[in-house]
Amino acid sequence: MKIVLAYSGGLDTSVLLKQFIDQGHQVIAMTLNLGESDMLAGEGSQDALEAVRQKALKLGAVEAVLIDARERFIEEYAYKALAANALYQGVYPLSAALSRPLIADLLVETAQQYGADAVAHGCTGKGNDQVRIEIGVRAKAPHLTTLAPLRDKPLSRPDAIAYAQAHGVPIAHTAAKPYSVDANLWGRSIEAGVLENPWNAPPEDAYAWSVAPEDAPASGDEVTIAFRHGIPRVEGTSGAEMVFELNKVAGRNGVGRIDMIEDRVVGLKSREVYECPASVTLIEAHKALERLTLTRDELRLKAGLDQKYAELIYDALWSSPLRLALDAFNAKLAERLTGEVRVKLIRGRAVVTGSSSPFALYDESLATYGAGDTFRHDAAGGFIQIHGLPVAAGAAKAAEAAQRATPEFA
Repeated sequence: MKIVLAYSGGLDTSVLLKQFIDQGHQVIAMTLNLGESDMLAGEGSQDALEAVRQKALKLGAVEAVLIDARERFIEEYAYKALAANALYQGVYPLSAALSRPLIADLLVETAQQYGADAVAHGCTGKGNDQVRIEIGVRAKAPHLTTLAPLRDKPLSRPDAIAYAQAHGVPIAHTAAKPYSVDANLWGRSIEAGVLENPWNAPPEDAYAWSVAPEDAPASGDEVTIAFRHGIPRVEGTSGAEMVFELNKVAGRNGVGRIDMIEDRVVGLKSREVYECPASVTLIEAHKALERLTLTRDELRLKAGLDQKYAELIYDALWSSPLRLALDAFNAKLAERLTGEVRVKLIRGRAVVTGSSSPFALYDESLATYGAGDTFRHDAAGGFIQIHGLPVAAGAAKAAEAAQRATPEFA
């Protein structure tokens, strides 16, 4: 069988690659550049990912492809989530969840290119990603078989490490530091090891993109983010480059560390730790621009729809018609989301300190309490009378009902 394997070079997929080869399958290892190597080794560095590709070939893959998907990920996935201020359970910017439909799309495209019979992933039966990848593949190529050996025959982390050591599979995991890490430009997720006990504080060695807020510079940094129709832009840079730079600035100020108990798609709760400096900062700025330019009714409706959008991403429903419909709604509102937002990055917080837009609904002459006030104060009394009519009528009827009540129901 010819199999395209989503290959990260980590413990699980390296073990899986070796198992497939030992079973006599032809394996094409597909590795994506989603920006993790940039954050660890510097912008544009391909050394780490090329090492992953070479590792797959040394383990016996018939082909190992490296796909630069950074720009596609930011433009087609992350920015759509940004338009919805997507935060799962109000906290998590969905960095890992957003990359899975892209992985599914590229698995299908690579399988078509190489004439593969199946695609495979290294997800376990407890995780969310198995659902996201398999539904994504089914949406694009229902004829393809999707293999999930580590779900069918689970390996514990210690057993996987032992298997790798016994079969000559080079790994970076150790029993002392058995973290499972997934990263892209939108964020970095860390789980396993001591993090599985929710009482344990995350050790500093779990983090790689940010400093502890208490160790961040007291002065902080201030950034101004320019939006055009809801998309953050910096002249002369691509979306991926802009997010990369913002990760560095926000990370050195301790912004974007998240520690949460999360409800997984499969029903269990898990403890998840994330680093999302850029995405947390961009979402705060985007929300501020919306508050400046959108009407109250739009903001109220959008708040509920944003929550639903985050749930669709998390719950593996990226390809659903509802998500596409919400994209259309967000795109319509984004016609007015042009402007600038100033953000202070300080000691773990991204604090909006200013916003401006040619579409701003804020009118200083109406809002001011100083000279130049144009608000008609004398109109407020009539407004209160009309606005409060339902309350007043309801209170009057309640009092009337109380007077008529029989003693036993009074």
